[in-house]
Amino acid sequence: MTTPHSTTTAATPPTYASLRASLAKGIAPARVYILHGEEGYFTDELVKMFEGLVAEADRDFGLTRLYGPTTDAATIVAAARSIPMLVDKQVVIVKEAQAMRADEVGKLSGYVAAPSPHTVLVVAFRGAQAKGRDLLASARKGGAVVFESKKLRESSLAGTIESMVREKGLTIEPKGVAMLGEYIGTEASRLYNEIDKLALILGKGSMITPEAIERNIGISKDYNNFELVGAVARRDMAAMFTILGYFRANPKGNPTVMTTAALYNFFSGLLIYHFTPSKSPSDKMSALGLKWQGQLRDYEAGARNYNAYITIGIISELRRFDRMTKGVGSRQNEYDLLHNLLYRILTIRGING
Repeated sequence: MTTPHSTTTAATPPTYASLRASLAKGIAPARVYILHGEEGYFTDELVKMFEGLVAEADRDFGLTRLYGPTTDAATIVAAARSIPMLVDKQVVIVKEAQAMRADEVGKLSGYVAAPSPHTVLVVAFRGAQAKGRDLLASARKGGAVVFESKKLRESSLAGTIESMVREKGLTIEPKGVAMLGEYIGTEASRLYNEIDKLALILGKGSMITPEAIERNIGISKDYNNFELVGAVARRDMAAMFTILGYFRANPKGNPTVMTTAALYNFFSGLLIYHFTPSKSPSDKMSALGLKWQGQLRDYEAGARNYNAYITIGIISELRRFDRMTKGVGSRQNEYDLLHNLLYRILTIRGING
């Protein structure tokens, strides 16, 4: 285990990828790590990697695991201050630190400000913000690394998926990104698990295609919300109702709540497209937060088929549809309601119609 010490690591907040890359090489460039934040998956994975810094044969002497619900600050500090036996460095990990009282966590501040050179201390607040008024201030003083595990955001989901794929040594087609983002969403553990599965099956250097996703994950490449949005944008009535028929026959994998979100996101974006003064594709992409020009295709088709007034009317219909699928003012089957919504999208004339 290599543990070069640095007092600058806290200046630049680390990313999950940068920490993983460092730990994969057996390098822990600080004496104290504080892991906290909403997304428990990233914290769990990093804790496993910190455990992996100590060889299996050395773990009786080089690895100490403590648990928030059953420990206190004095025990943690004593473990971290102890001189390791038969190993040069030791790793002390406090799991579930969010279960500790804030005043107990605060008592770690003195150690965090002046940690032992023989120990890597990891304090993991799973799915929660770090407690202890002075802990983070002491972390900055002592050169600790503080990693905040944030929930994935829809606005940056495509980039996150691409980054996950690159980390596995794969590439992915744009439609594949859209399919994974749409059907898995911001659930980090599921995204990583599915991409891990594809990496194992396809092998390093492979391209993740829609066909590979359909074959190995079970998401249809032809009958999904991505394709439905495209059909709606083109006003392709046959495709729209064919996809609806597939959704109706396979309700478990195609809940209307996801369809509502996909359509709402598209028409909200279409409104931005209409009201972006510049006609430049790059300016349109920037306004919509798109990463590649192919993503503009549906908006270009939609703009030809639905003017701004009609788009506003459709957004109103989508809000009404969302309420009705939740039982407000309707007891109809959700796919019957979706059928009616698609018909309304094709026939609505908007404010001035």
